[in-house]
Amino acid sequence: MRYKKIFPILLLLLSFNFYGQHENMKEKKEQIKALKVAFLTTELNLTTSEAEKFWPIYNLFDDKQFELRHHKMKSFMRRMNDGSLDQITEKEANSFLVQIEETEEELFFLRKKFVQNLREIFPSVKILKLKKAEEDFNRKLLQQYRNKAQKK
Repeated sequence: MRYKKIFPILLLLLSFNFYGQHENMKEKKEQIKALKVAFLTTELNLTTSEAEKFWPIYNLFDDKQFELRHHKMKSFMRRMNDGSLDQITEKEANSFLVQIEETEEELFFLRKKFVQNLREIFPSVKILKLKKAEEDFNRKLLQQYRNKAQKK
């Protein structure tokens, strides 16, 4: 599943934003969101009617997805990166894994419901194009971060 490969990358991208100042983070998030809207609109060749139906559904999905990743996965990532993994008990590690699995499952069901909602406004081909456009956008965003890091 390609999203399993993209998920850690997205977490990494999101974690970069969290280390900056809050306003800077908000500004960058809005910039990325604006770029994503323009990219997806172009790639999907949305009609006005489709856009009116699509964007509220997509924005709600995107906000819920971000919330799950930010609020739940952030604490997981912090715990994994703070050096305490070498000192936790097997019972704590097992509990930790269960929490991660539950969050990943919530993300899966959120995505599944999102696709069901999209089926009411788009043909299946356009939903597949959306999946590809999201992957392409994330790939381009990651490449920009890499290029920016190499210039420093």
